[in-house]
Amino acid sequence: MPKMTDRERLVKIEIDLRNLAQEAETVRRNLRGHYAKLVEDLAVERLTDREFREVLSQAIRVGGGAAVTALKSLPAMAS
Repeated sequence: MPKMTDRERLVKIEIDLRNLAQEAETVRRNLRGHYAKLVEDLAVERLTDREFREVLSQAIRVGGGAAVTALKSLPAMAS
């Protein structure tokens, strides 16, 4: 196989990067779809849209483990 020029290598790398970005987006959408299906089993209707978004945003911001620990430390509320 003949050696590639720097220009050819750059073109190949750019194509590879574009393909990897597309693959990452596909995997990201599939993962989000998986989590969306999990939400179907939760009583999210007890939260407003704003509360739901805020809970998820904060949990993602601090990380799942920290969010779970913080929420478990809260006293149980009556229904």
